Amino acid sequence: MIDKRRKKVDIYTLMEKINKLEYQQKLLLKVIENPNHSFYKLVVEKSLGQKDVKAFNQLCEELNIKWEEQKAEGFVNFHPLYKEFEKRLHPNLTAYDVIHACIKQQLFLPLMVELRRYL
Repeated sequence: MIDKRRKKVDIYTLMEKINKLEYQQKLLLKVIENPNHSFYKLVVEKSLGQKDVKAFNQLCEELNIKWEEQKAEGFVNFHPLYKEFEKRLHPNLTAYDVIHACIKQQLFLPLMVELRRYL
């Protein structure tokens, strides 16, 4: 006899995996069209999902705002910003890989160029 709760969990897990695969398939098509989409390639390689990418985009938007504010205040050292970036990255990612992939794909370009100085 099959436990109904286990069956629901299995279906939910399978649906999550299918959704992730569909998302990654869309990203792979973009990579095929443009090999410079290094960040998308990294997302697929590290098995990240759409929620993970949204969280990454939100992180970069927040850090970009902080960076702009700090620049306006006359800051010249942004190492603490880099450390925050590194700390808040998805555990499957490294700052080195992400920064280089984003620069190649031209995502958050000014921020990533600045963060690259602290690698």
